[in-house]
Amino acid sequence: MALEGGLLVVDCSWNRLSARGSFPGEEPRNRRHGAHRRLPVLVAANPQHYGRVAQLTTVEAFSAALYVLGRVDEADRVIEGFSGGPEFLDINRARLDRYRAAKDGSEVVDAERELFGGRSGS
Repeated sequence: MALEGGLLVVDCSWNRLSARGSFPGEEPRNRRHGAHRRLPVLVAANPQHYGRVAQLTTVEAFSAALYVLGRVDEADRVIEGFSGGPEFLDINRARLDRYRAAKDGSEVVDAERELFGGRSGS
């Protein structure tokens, strides 16, 4: 779906977005259209959150989404030049490859549990 419909990248602090409850101009959360998926759990490599689980920068999240969709070269190009960028893909490559190989959301969750010992993202 994302390959046809595209990816939405929101450059903001997610804790502030959830406190607001919606995107600008959006009705309550139950009015969303289309398929909605979150990124699988990954480890941040940016200087502010290095080594923390699920605390990615926008560019890390965008690069990871491209990678999981099979657009590995684009994922590399998007993140190069950012502090910690290439390292992000290096430290998460096995996870990203595993998520990319998953056939559906339940296989992604299974992979997260195996890779992170029962912890999964929100």
